[in-house]
Amino acid sequence: MTKLLQWLLGVSLLGIIWAVIAFDLLELSVPGTYREVAWPMPLYLLVSFGCYSLATVGYRVATFNDCDEAARELQEQIKEAKEDLRKKGLKL
Repeated sequence: MTKLLQWLLGVSLLGIIWAVIAFDLLELSVPGTYREVAWPMPLYLLVSFGCYSLATVGYRVATFNDCDEAARELQEQIKEAKEDLRKKGLKL
């Protein structure tokens, strides 16, 4: 099962459970306080997911490894390319 299908299955299950509680589809006689909590739940979950995503991206950016060797190699390649272009008559 791909990750997309796992996410879709999880969201579908949560959506079905939310609809059953919020709209009382199975006539389970759910207390009114549960329905009051269930109505804004999708918005709460969306905001929570956004905060989690933002924190994950921030953490990954903060702990991103610097590649000093790759940076030096790239600078050398730039110098070689400039020299090659000068030899071919391009003025930089």
